[in-house]
Amino acid sequence: MNLAKLLDGLNYKLIKGDINREINKINYDSRKVQDKDVFVCIKGFESDGHKFVDSAIKKGAKVIICQDDININEDVTIIKFDDTRKALASIGANYYGRPSEKLEVIGITGTNGKTTTAFMIKSILESLGEKVGLIGTIANYIGDKQIKSERTTPESLELQELFCNMVNEGVKYCVMEVSSHSLELDRVYGVKFKTSIFTNLTRDHLDFHKTFENYYKAKYKLFERTEVSIINIDDKYGNRITKDLEKENINNYLTYSIKNNADIKAENEKLESMDIIFDLKVKDEREKNILLPIPGEYNVYNSLGAIGACYSLGISLENIKKGLKEIVVPGRCERVARKYNLPFEIIIDYAHTPDGLENILKTARQFTKGNLISVFGCGGDRDKVKRPQMGKIGVDYSDIAIITSDNPRSEEPELIIKDVIQGIDKDNFIKITSRYEAIEKAINIAKKDDVIVIAGKGHETYQILKDKTIHFDEREVIDEILKKN
Repeated sequence: MNLAKLLDGLNYKLIKGDINREINKINYDSRKVQDKDVFVCIKGFESDGHKFVDSAIKKGAKVIICQDDININEDVTIIKFDDTRKALASIGANYYGRPSEKLEVIGITGTNGKTTTAFMIKSILESLGEKVGLIGTIANYIGDKQIKSERTTPESLELQELFCNMVNEGVKYCVMEVSSHSLELDRVYGVKFKTSIFTNLTRDHLDFHKTFENYYKAKYKLFERTEVSIINIDDKYGNRITKDLEKENINNYLTYSIKNNADIKAENEKLESMDIIFDLKVKDEREKNILLPIPGEYNVYNSLGAIGACYSLGISLENIKKGLKEIVVPGRCERVARKYNLPFEIIIDYAHTPDGLENILKTARQFTKGNLISVFGCGGDRDKVKRPQMGKIGVDYSDIAIITSDNPRSEEPELIIKDVIQGIDKDNFIKITSRYEAIEKAINIAKKDDVIVIAGKGHETYQILKDKTIHFDEREVIDEILKKN
């Protein structure tokens, strides 16, 4: 590709060299640079790409994109941008042929519910015969093909490549979880969203954002670049989003609610076994007996967001209803070990925040006839304030809480557990540091009509320790324990 084409439509300053030259690929990691590549100097949290310019040139880079002043004698072209993160997103889009403009991109942001909502939308669209792309926490999908996901939202360059692959494989709709990190770090800069959903905002990621206000502002960015926004107004930050949009004269949004008047509303909820049934009102239209095969009022909220997004895309309520009946979300209120015909239930769920843990335990309580046994922990190197909060929630909503490890990372597991226990004022808990042994204990003490909720990891198949990451799939762990018994 010609460098001039890569820079088409962008605001930059030519510092040195010629833009009429052929380039190979784009890289922001100097270790991956090859001959004739463009090297983009990204300022990260631990390193600054400007420090690796010499290394990139030695490996063959012929174009350097920077935001700080650099002095180089070699025969290379130097391009300066005000912000190289935004530059990476823009040149990445140009390099791959602006693929997001050829897709209907549906974005979902919020603390909880992004993954479930994304799979709901995917289920509805696929029930209509559409080929769907999905970008998210569990994995990335192009139709039925699953691609491993390194983070919720890929870096902008990889994101544009993924969009391009979707276009090439005939995908029409791309449903993507949009993390606050990706919005703050401009990974989705320049992407035009057909519709976006706000689920909720609760305490999370303050190790990165520092303040809740920063966290909110990062999420809000999504709705400034969306054709139609779908907003949960039962969440106070959803109400704030609608007010902030109106201040900017942006009125292209639909609201959803269970408790308040809204454009999209669920009524007459009923729990039948582990299914939820409710009636739906969307503006002047009504549809009775919407069935969700995953329980919990929070999943009704997730479905309302999905319904709003699909409705804004022109899909009928009848077809939306059919698609929701088939929804399966890995690691979200997922019933495991059913093949063993146990007298008790085992559920794994990704809940790893105070709000998420409270939601899954409240939901499980509704269908628990015996004791509710929870197994949970808190991740290391993350916001410590939520640890005692989760401890209190665990003992308040469970008959027996087993507190254990959950991706301790560089921290000592015992010290994390100590933080969790700080919030506990009851004696209905057991401390077991080994997550395997904690799950085994829960299974060994479970009796008829009990429900075990193993929270925190859900779809994850690993444990991140201080010095390594080990394989740890809770489905396999449960199978192994049950076979031993």
